Amino acid sequence: MYSTCLFCNGSLGANTAIEQFPVGQRLAFDAAKGRLWVICRRCERWNLSPLEERWEAIEECERRFRDTRLRMSTENIGLTRLKEGLELVRIGAPQRPEFAAWRYGDQFGRRRRRKLIRIGVGTTVVGGLAAGFFSIGAATGGGLWVLARIGESAYERIVHGSPRDVVATVALKSGRRIPLQRKELGKVSIGADQATGFRLTVPTAQSFEMLTGDTALRAAGMILPAMNWAGANRHQVASATNLVDGARSVTDLFKTVATSSPGPSRLDKLDTPVRLALEMAAHEESERRALEGELVLLEAAWKEAEEIAEIADNLLLPPGVEERVRKERGT
Repeated sequence: MYSTCLFCNGSLGANTAIEQFPVGQRLAFDAAKGRLWVICRRCERWNLSPLEERWEAIEECERRFRDTRLRMSTENIGLTRLKEGLELVRIGAPQRPEFAAWRYGDQFGRRRRRKLIRIGVGTTVVGGLAAGFFSIGAATGGGLWVLARIGESAYERIVHGSPRDVVATVALKSGRRIPLQRKELGKVSIGADQATGFRLTVPTAQSFEMLTGDTALRAAGMILPAMNWAGANRHQVASATNLVDGARSVTDLFKTVATSSPGPSRLDKLDTPVRLALEMAAHEESERRALEGELVLLEAAWKEAEEIAEIADNLLLPPGVEERVRKERGT
């Protein structure tokens, strides 16, 4: 049983309410389809549980959900909090827009709130530096130039993170893995491929690596969250959902994006809804494969996530800042 998030390597936490599945502080379940997810409270991504650990836990989640009086429900989706503190999300048979609002709205919205926190902290730090320079009389001539350079560097590191942070680890078809630093995200491109429809080009220490097929899809699933670190609002999530819903398949969506321009396009320069749609599609494709029995891929991805040292959602804030903000918001 895994205890860390597949996507951000953060702890999934624990619960005492579901004896058969004591992992997580928010569980989502679909009794009709036999699916159970642990929702990471750090990055809001949905971690699909291993098949063999699912069935009895789903039955217990269903029983506890029905026994709880205080719950919010639509026709297809419900949310309740048990007395032990565990939150349960019950999935019925929602249409994609409604399901996406629950599944992706939280994670993209949380990223957006974190971005605003980073900007606020960065602005405060730069303002403090400026005040310090003026207080010692150094903000004249060359001192202003030094202040500008220091302020710019401090702001960039707080808001965006260190350029040298490893934000994704890309697995090649050969099994070799390539660590991707934040400063290298701008070198990742998507282009058309005659055989598979699209390809990703990722930088390596020596040159570039061309990825196609399943290898490219898994790489996109690792890279896109780092590019989409700023999150999105409801309108952008809705637009992304419509793009995914309108595509015949995940590969078709990636192919459409790849062929939308004459040559390869930088992945980070695509419109926000397009990048969000690609991330959503890549994530759902990996889950679909897991549901079809390819759990070995899920297990390998989970083990890989445990080895990632830095991710895009790392705030680089002083300890306790996010917790205080969360308490102030009452979330």
